[in-house]
Amino acid sequence: MAHLELRPKPRISSFRKLALGSWAAPYDPTVYGSLTVRMDRALAYMAAFQRGTGTRLTVTHLVLKALAVALRRCPDANAVLRFHRLYLRERATVAALLGDTSGGEARWSAVRVADADLKGLRDIVAELEAGPRDVAAASRGWRWVERMPGPLMRGFTRWVSFLAVTLNVDLSRFGLPRDAFGAAIVTDVGALGLDAAYLPLVPFTRAAVFLAPGAVREVAVVEQGRVVVGKVMSLNASIDHRFIDGFHAGVLANTLKELLEDPEAAFGPPG
Repeated sequence: MAHLELRPKPRISSFRKLALGSWAAPYDPTVYGSLTVRMDRALAYMAAFQRGTGTRLTVTHLVLKALAVALRRCPDANAVLRFHRLYLRERATVAALLGDTSGGEARWSAVRVADADLKGLRDIVAELEAGPRDVAAASRGWRWVERMPGPLMRGFTRWVSFLAVTLNVDLSRFGLPRDAFGAAIVTDVGALGLDAAYLPLVPFTRAAVFLAPGAVREVAVVEQGRVVVGKVMSLNASIDHRFIDGFHAGVLANTLKELLEDPEAAFGPPG
């Protein structure tokens, strides 16, 4: 008799196939951390922004912008490892991992925003709404994943990562966009109804920071010696400890808290 009663899953999604081919048994340098930020001013800012511009500003947009500024303030975190040497990025590029379940199956796509620290919030909203810049190239990239046999997926992702980052080769002709994930990735788990979640570092992305903002919730907070109701959000980070240590994490956390708790002072009047 078999140890477990099993049956093979008849069909898996491209995303699941990619995930299965990306990870081995846990042996990685990931450090996890959480930061709670007050969101009262941010929520008011987002509402005023929509009234003034007609553009819907979300937590993802604000966090992505704030994270890009934080990476600029902490250059050592805005980096990649190549041949066991640290290389600092010239630009602050951050990607948002966006989910689409309209087809009955969850499909995720990373939309990167280059120079996000220098761009206005309306530009960031427009870029995320537009999706990947080269849709045809992105489709070709997914077809590579769909056609790749499962046992070869791990080697395939490692080889692509080696060519694209370690050797710094442009693979866009093969449907693989340049710097598809940037230095950090944001995905809003609060939109899924989660207060907190910690994302795994995905090896082939070579992104050193994965940041997951949770749902905004009401809690009791102390203001000027009084207990009042405040709106807070948890920022949950997974970072690569090979070149981001506690000091760098502190710079990133303090910058995120500063910018998100007073976005008008950070990004200017809404609209």
